[in-house]
Parts: sequence; structure tokens; C-alpha cells
Amino acid sequence: MGTNGSTVLAPLRQGLPPIDPSGAAGAASCSLPARYEAVRTAREFTRTTLGQWGLDDRFDDVALVVSELVTNALRHAVPDAAPSDRDRPVRLHLMRWNTRLVCAVRDPSRVTPETREPDEECAAESGRGLFLVESFSDTWGWHPLAGTLSGKVVWAVFQLRTPDAPGAALPGPALPVED
Repeated sequence: MGTNGSTVLAPLRQGLPPIDPSGAAGAASCSLPARYEAVRTAREFTRTTLGQWGLDDRFDDVALVVSELVTNALRHAVPDAAPSDRDRPVRLHLMRWNTRLVCAVRDPSRVTPETREPDEECAAESGRGLFLVESFSDTWGWHPLAGTLSGKVVWAVFQLRTPDAPGAALPGPALPVED
């Protein structure tokens, strides 16, 4: 039994302006194995999904954020998970409304994501992922999962141009959320 985007992101709605259900334009989800090759798979899934939704122009920013969220889940969350949860895949959710796109990565750990200040350990080759997420998305956050699911969801929101704005993409077809 899988979860859909509305179940996973219920707490997200508490921090954002109301989402008009008639503005829902699509949702897609994929499971990712606990291997670093999954970052490439996540980027390819993001490219395909954004292309289907007519959001190709947002790919660079969204793919960077997706890459960082998936990398963080693989690097920090999977090793910290309970042994029974380590084989559970990381899951990427993309949800689109007329005015926003949400990228969410579910992982099996309840450990709080931590950001580093940009000047902290400037020479470090890692540790700046959430700073990049914050820089390239409009907002981001996380919440622990409830019920039978253990772990957390780390999400980022991108504002989209409204359909009546010049050059704005039209809403694409709704995609089913995979289990």
C-alpha cells in the first residue's frame, strides 16, 4: 500500500495559503533505490514529468533541488534509519497546481534536516545541500510522517506563473500517483 501526495503533504498545507482543489494539475511519484545512482533516476523522472506538464523552463532549478533532496536522503537518512526501514526506498513526489509545484522526498529517518550557513566551512565539498534548496526554491520545510509510515518528508515549493500571465504554461494532464 502506497501513499499519495495529499496524504504525505497534509502538514504542508498548514504553512501555505489555501490550495484551490480546482487548480490541481498533476501528481507523479517514483520509488528510488538506496543507491546513489538514484539521483540520476530522480533527475530523469523530473525532466519527463515537467516536460509532460509543460514546465521545461523550470527544469534546471527543480532538478537541482530534487538532486539535493534525494542525495541528502541517501547520504543521511537511509544510514540513520532503523534496520527494518533501510531497505525501504526513498520516494520522490512531484505535485503541481496552477500556481505552484511541490517537490517532496520521503525517507525512512526521523532525524531533523540541518542547514549550514553559507560561510560555514566554505571550502567543504559537501554540506551545502539545504542552503541550495533554500536558494533555488521559494520555500522549503519538512515534517515527520504519521500513522503507519515512519520517517519524514522534506519538501520544496516553486511558485509558477499563473496561466493568464504572458508566456505561462497551460496546465498539463493529471498524472496518477504511483504506489
